[in-house]
Order: sequence, then structure tokens, then C-alpha cells
Amino acid sequence: MEIKENIVDTAEKLFLRYGFKRITMDDIAREMAISKKTIYQYFKDKNEIVCCVTEQHLKRECHDIQKLEEGAENVIEYLVKLSKQLRQHIDAVNPGVMQDLKKYFPRGWKIFMHYKQEVFLKSMVKTLKKGMDEGYFRADIDPEVLGIMRMEQIQMSFDENLFPRKHFDFTEVQMQLLRHFVAGIITDKGRELLTNYENSTETNNEKTL
Repeated sequence: MEIKENIVDTAEKLFLRYGFKRITMDDIAREMAISKKTIYQYFKDKNEIVCCVTEQHLKRECHDIQKLEEGAENVIEYLVKLSKQLRQHIDAVNPGVMQDLKKYFPRGWKIFMHYKQEVFLKSMVKTLKKGMDEGYFRADIDPEVLGIMRMEQIQMSFDENLFPRKHFDFTEVQMQLLRHFVAGIITDKGRELLTNYENSTETNNEKTL
């Protein structure tokens, strides 16, 4: 079982760095210094590995988001922590992974879409409602409409046709979209608290929103 887990972990690192399409079974075997035959003892084909990697990565993201929510005193602190985490994760991800998954691995894409609708969207709607209850987000927003918009923003940022990498910095695209989204929903009370968090983190030379 340990070998199977190592295969998935290794494949995940390679896929995130180079994209799903580019990495082959030979690449995974070479990286692990094992034979390709050993990989086939645990996985029928590359499609199966892609599905396992996608599931594992999304589960980890869900766990990380839950930890941030539980550790934040309010929704503004949660957004500040989320933006830091977002910067760290973006730096380690090849922008083409989403397009690869959608175009070449329909089973893996189906897993992603399930998490997007059933986990990430529901989490976003919950966050928006909490921010409204706390008075940090505007009372006149529709959490479901804005939640869907935010999910589509994130997915849109991976589109090479919209944001070609030779013209756009992937991290900055993500942060611009997040800043624009927050600016549209935050109240004066929320903005004041956000400024306090930003001043605190800038003192420690950390970037937030």
C-alpha cells in the first residue's frame, strides 16, 4: 500500500509542475527509480492515476480550507489567511493543469466538477453568509450568485486563451480577481478590519490581498 501511495504522491508533484498531459508513466517510474511494470501492478493506466491524484489533491485542499476556517476569528481573517495560502499554492502549480484535465481526462474532470459544486461552492456560500452575519460583507448580496461567480473566476484564470502566460503572471491574475471580488462585497467595517490585518502582515513583510 505504501508503494501505491508513493506513486500517487510522486505523480501529483509531477502533474502539478508540468501538467497532466506531458507526464508519462515512464516519467513517474523514472522519478521513483522503479520499473513501469511496478506501477502497472497498482494502476491500470495513467487515467486511473490522474483520478487518484485529482481526488487526493482536492481532499487536501478541502482539509486546508477547513483548518483555515476553524482557526480564523472572523471572515476577514479567514480571507487574509486564504490569500496567503493561495499565493503559496499558485507558485507550485502549472497553469495548464486545469485545461489538461478538462481536455484529456474526462474522469478526472468529473471528479473536479463534483468537488467544485458539492464542496468548494458550498464552502464559499457559507463564507459569504457568515461575512454578512458578522457585518463585514454587504447585506444586499446574494451568496449563491456570488459564490458561483467566484468559482467561475477561479476556473477562468486557468484559461490560456483568456490569460496567455507570455502576457500574464498567473499569481497576479489570481490575486487581481480575488481583490476585485472582495472589493465588491466588503463593508466599511470589513474594510477597516482588513486594513488592520494588512498593516500587521506588512510589518512582517508578508503580502495579503
